[in-house]
Amino acid sequence: MSDPFIAPPDFAPRSPLVRDCTACGACCSAPDIHALGKPLGVPCVHLNAAPNGPCLCTVYAARPGVCRSYAPDWVCGEVAPLPTLEARVLRFLEIYALEGEVGRRAWVGAAPSGR
Repeated sequence: MSDPFIAPPDFAPRSPLVRDCTACGACCSAPDIHALGKPLGVPCVHLNAAPNGPCLCTVYAARPGVCRSYAPDWVCGEVAPLPTLEARVLRFLEIYALEGEVGRRAWVGAAPSGR
């Protein structure tokens, strides 16, 4: 499996510029996060996702190291404008050619409901 945080060859390399979080939720939903036991394409249990609004971490101040070390990059700019978390995650998976690894079925009942 390819590293979801390295740009594929046909995309520009990661920008060295620091970007602000866009609250798109893709980084908390699309990649598998082994350290947290979170599978590919499934939103983190700590993600509070508004149906068509911002996605915010409910444990942000105490988030795990793996989450603290993530730096927003070019993918954020690519997926953030999309209207829903599902669309953003599907685009993230498409960018990294992972859409075949997880189907739309993973989203049935998996998306957080704005806790």
